[in-house]
Amino acid sequence: MVVGANGIRPNLHQIQGIMKNEQMTKIKFATVWLAGCSGCHMSFLDMDEWLIELANYVDVVYSPVGCDLKEYPEDVDVCLVEGGVANQDNLELIHEVRAKTKTLISFGDCAVTANVPGMRNMLGGSEPVLKRGYLELADDTRQLPHEPGIVPELLDQVLPVHEIVPVDIFMPGCPPSADRIKATIEPLLKGEKPKMEGRDMIKFG
Repeated sequence: MVVGANGIRPNLHQIQGIMKNEQMTKIKFATVWLAGCSGCHMSFLDMDEWLIELANYVDVVYSPVGCDLKEYPEDVDVCLVEGGVANQDNLELIHEVRAKTKTLISFGDCAVTANVPGMRNMLGGSEPVLKRGYLELADDTRQLPHEPGIVPELLDQVLPVHEIVPVDIFMPGCPPSADRIKATIEPLLKGEKPKMEGRDMIKFG
């Protein structure tokens, strides 16, 4: 029987409050979408009913698919980063994410290698990319985009995340399967590091 400090048995509401306070502290969980197609996030959603179980262990504090907060918070425990670093906004965000995150995971081939977004690197810089897309291939209104503060400036090359900031875990895949995502996240919920080895965990594509 539960007895309060004054010797009086608490009511059901009070007992529920005590039980809630004794529950495990949830980890702060985030996902970020840089230069990519969002396929990795779609695969994340393919974990289906396990997402309900995951919600018992994490607070989603920043994510394009799970949270409406616009500012990346402090003291994030785990963050999945999809996409390469392709423009000034990506660059600023990934530095902020790294500074505020304990475990940063490169999430998918674009984050790990730059992959498809990095194909524009063959043109040799941002200027020929913009000219090709907005002048040479344009139909009527040929004009280079230039709206500082609205349209982020392209970097000369698209870079994988680890060439900008340190990465703790690499999770390749285009996209990583739902099973691989779960196998990567689940050990972290127990304070353990996932074993990223073998075909099931590190195969590209």
